[in-house]
Amino acid sequence: MTQAKARFTSIEEYLNYDDDTNARYELVNGELIELPNEDPRNLMIARSLLIYFVTQMGLSIERVGDKQQIAVNSSEVTAREPDLTVHSEASAAALLTQTQSLLAIEMPPPLLVIEVVSPGNPGSPNYELASERQRQRDYVEKRREYAARGIPEYWLVDPGRSIVLVLTLENGSYEGRGFRGNDAISSSAFPSLQLTAEQILRAGQ
Repeated sequence: MTQAKARFTSIEEYLNYDDDTNARYELVNGELIELPNEDPRNLMIARSLLIYFVTQMGLSIERVGDKQQIAVNSSEVTAREPDLTVHSEASAAALLTQTQSLLAIEMPPPLLVIEVVSPGNPGSPNYELASERQRQRDYVEKRREYAARGIPEYWLVDPGRSIVLVLTLENGSYEGRGFRGNDAISSSAFPSLQLTAEQILRAGQ
């Protein structure tokens, strides 16, 4: 990842920043850190899940969002941008009061966030290091931050490991269960869900 030079004293400054590129950033200790380009397979998985929650689970489009940021309390980062956010009615209503696509720290948490773990680019010289850094963010840092934010459920969709990990918030920390192949996904937030791990992972193929 490449570190940009701009510095910010508030999240509002960050949200209003435009460097005339399509680069994606996270705000870390007042500085922009450029995120790697999205893997097309990851985008397909996230979009297929968005369509599923709207068409099969009957959620309004306001309650399912991609590229929406969630403010977190963390020494690493000010806000995260999950691949998919499934809102509660309260968090969806709160987000609609904002002029930016940011769920502020004082607002109700969403019901579910989904991160699709990037496999990285095997042809890049720093492939192993980049892949490990990505997993550190998704499996450790975001897990801690989303739990502290009070988000009831966090899914990690990891095509590289052929697993969907469903984390449920219990007593302030996440308890996880992994699903593979034809395993039916079990979700406390959405008990009527009818998806298998394979159906989710196959969307990226």
